[in-house]
Order: sequence, then C-alpha cells, then structure tokens
Amino acid sequence: MTQPQHPQDSGAYGRHIQLETHGLDVIGDADRKGTPRTLFWPWFGANVSVLGLSYGAFTLGFGISFWQALAAGILGIVASFLICGLVAVAGKRGSAPTMVLSRAAYGVRGNRLPSVISWILTVGWETVLAALATLATATVFSRLGWGGGTETKAVALLVVAALTVVGGVMGFDLIMRLQTVITVITGVLTVVYVALVADHVHWSTVSSIPAGTPQQFIGALVFTMTGFGLGWVNAAADYSRYLPRSSSSLGVIGWTTLGASAAPVLLLVFGLLLAGSSDELSRAIAADPIGALTTILPTWFLVPFALVAVLGLVGGAVLDIYSSGLALLSAGLHVPRYLAALVDGVLMIAGSLYIVFFGGAFLGEFMGFLTTLGVPVAAWCGVMLADLALRRRDYDEGDLFRPGGRYGDARVLPLVLTVGATVIGWGLVTNTAAAWLSWQGYLLGPLGLGGRSGQWAYANLGVLVALALAFLGTLLPGRNRVRQQEALPPSPPPVQGMYGA
Repeated sequence: MTQPQHPQDSGAYGRHIQLETHGLDVIGDADRKGTPRTLFWPWFGANVSVLGLSYGAFTLGFGISFWQALAAGILGIVASFLICGLVAVAGKRGSAPTMVLSRAAYGVRGNRLPSVISWILTVGWETVLAALATLATATVFSRLGWGGGTETKAVALLVVAALTVVGGVMGFDLIMRLQTVITVITGVLTVVYVALVADHVHWSTVSSIPAGTPQQFIGALVFTMTGFGLGWVNAAADYSRYLPRSSSSLGVIGWTTLGASAAPVLLLVFGLLLAGSSDELSRAIAADPIGALTTILPTWFLVPFALVAVLGLVGGAVLDIYSSGLALLSAGLHVPRYLAALVDGVLMIAGSLYIVFFGGAFLGEFMGFLTTLGVPVAAWCGVMLADLALRRRDYDEGDLFRPGGRYGDARVLPLVLTVGATVIGWGLVTNTAAAWLSWQGYLLGPLGLGGRSGQWAYANLGVLVALALAFLGTLLPGRNRVRQQEALPPSPPPVQGMYGA
C-alpha cells in the first residue's frame, strides 16, 4: 500500500498510486485516511450514468402519472441509497469489506452463501454495464456514419474493458482518483445534454398523463429501489472501511446517500419529462435505453455524448469489479485480491463479448436473472441491517476470520431466514424480462392478490417482504446473542495468513 498519511489531509487521494495489496484483511490504523465527505466521489461517479435518464421511461411504463412517477422515483432512490449509507457504517466500524462484516451475522463459513450470491450479482451487472457501454458507442458511431459494426464494437469493448479491469485490479486509490475524474466530466457533459434537448419537453403533455393505481405506484417504487440502491448494498462498506473509526457515522450515512442519490434523482426528473413528452421516445428508450437518447441530439454532440455514456457506465462497472473480487475471496477463493478482480474481469469480457456479438436478445433475459437476485440480496440486507442495529461496539477483527470465535462457524437462523424470505419473495414478484422465470409469482394467487395477471402482479412486493422478514427475524431474537458476543474480551490479533487472501 501507499505510505500512511494524516486522516484529515484533504489530499489523501492525490498521492502516488500503487497496486492495492489489501484483500479481505482489516485495514490498519496507519492506512485509514480521509473523511466521510470523500465517499461522495466514488458513489456519485458510479451513479451519474445517462442510464438514469432512461429510468424515466421505465418508471412511467408502470402506467402512472408524472407526479406519481416522480414521488416513486425520488423515494425509491433516496431510501435505497440510505440503506447503503447505513451498511457503510459497518465499514468504518470494522474496516473490512462488506461481505466479511456480514460474517458477524451468518458465521465465518455460513457467510459463503450470501457471498456467492453477491459475487454473481456484481459480476453480472459489471458485464451488463460493459456491454451497454460498447453498444452505446456503436450506436453513436453508426449515426455519425463512421461505422458501428464489428470493428467499432471490438475497439469500444477493448477500451471499456481496459478502464474497468485496470481500475478494479489496481484498487482503492486509483478508483477514488478515477471516480473523481468521471464525476467532473460526466457531470458537465450531462448538463450540456439537458440544455440541448430541453426544448423536447412539453409540460402540457407530461401533466396530462393519467394517474395509475396504488399497486402500480408500489411497483414503480420497488423497481427504482432495486435498480438503484439495493443493487449496491452488498458493496456499501467496501469504501468506508478505509475511514478512521472515529469518523462520524452520520457523516458516513449522509455523504454516501447524497453522493449516490444526487445524480440519479436529477437524471430521473429530466428523464420523466422527456419520456412523458413523447410516447415514441419512451417506447424507443424501452427498446434501446442508451441509443434512443441520441435520436434527439444534434450531430456535433454525439461524440461528447458517447464519452459521457461510456464513462458513466464504466464508473459503475469499476466499483462492481472491485467489490466482486472481494466477494469472490469471501466466498472461499484463496488468491490475492488483484487476481480475484482479474478473474472477474475475464468473466466480464467473455460475457460482454457474447452479449455484444452473439446474443443481443440474451441481454434482456440476463438482466431479468439479475433482477431476480434482488430478492435474496434484499433478504441478506435485512439480516445485515438488523445485526448492525443491535451492535454497540466495533467488530472484533480476529473473530471475523475464526470459525471458532464469537461469531461462530455457520449460524442456522440467518441462513434459514435468507432462504425462507427468498422463497416467499420470489412467490410475490413477476419477471417479464426472462421467459424462463415465469414460475415466479406462485404466491400471488393463493394469497388472494389476483395471480400473475392481477393488480398486484407487477408491484414486486417480494423485494420488500424479503427485506422485512429477514430484518425482523434477525432483530427480535438477536439482542441477547449480540450482547453475549460483545461481553467477551477482545480476541488475539489475527495471525498471518488467517485472512485467506
């Protein structure tokens, strides 16, 4: 790692960048640096993608009015990233990756199940983001008449993959630097995009969109929660773990929530105005989320738009590949962190190659699968939040890596809660993106909710139910367990090699 620097030094991320050697290990006091406000940059950079504009069309697609979509979108984005902020507090209290800290709830080896789910989810989304960035570049080049075929896609994928993999392999310091640059560039260019297409907004058309039912509103709310913050909760502590433990918990929550929510909220508002002004544009966005946004641009801004689209998607993919490498280590792979990130990078490139060149229709099916994983992740999040809420002291560093320590080897209750909440949750959601997932929603009929074609079919209640069941099932019986753990004396320092990698 780099040389220690005073935590309050505002230039903590401006020094010489080296390969991060930390893996699952707890970050020592000498390497903890920065203040909670430094969390703004990685979270803003990861969520300033122009894909946020497309969520305006997605949200209105639930059949609700502009005002309903606005309320559902803002509430869903802020609430879901607030959950990320709460989980991020565990990072500064334990100075370890998210999927190591959840060992306190699941047990050291019992935590491998949620770690595997987290790994699949993050690798999957980094693959989707890389593929979308590649396809967006090809769309822009095709509109310019520069060719958008195989050669363009190959070069675009090479650039996207290089930026993503290098960032993930090099680690924390480069990611913090990269996200700051992405934030500035994409922020400025997105403002220019909004200015250029503002005349396509027609308020009379937008305001006349009829209101939808409460079930449709709930569906839009859950959709935005799943598409934004709930997709990041399993990585929320991976960056706050570098902060000094004396950092303000409210600061960690606030800066994480603000950094992650600011861009999506603003982009969603304008996306709603654009999509609500034109049914044709709204339908085009549903079919081609990035490419459709170029159809209302002047030709001279297409290249800058390609830059903002690619950088925004790369910003999210970089955080995904870094966290997916950590999740892979937590699942039991014993290699250095940078090799785990490289393995995930290879998988990302292979998956992107297939989507871009061989399986265009596969993208929707694959995204449907990843959305399905939102239910078990919501269940894990419920367990994690409840366990964190019960704790009054910092995590014991050594016992996070000892199956025989205070946190145990494999705890039955959280595993049963996670599996049970997932089974119930899948019974209360439907998924039209992937035909092979039509088995979902099996509880909508028996529970009197109208079945797979009734009013509640697309409310996706299963995500909220899984979160609530896991949270309450952990919180109510867990107080004595946590108090007994915290009453034990500190364990011996971890021995060399205990971290696994």
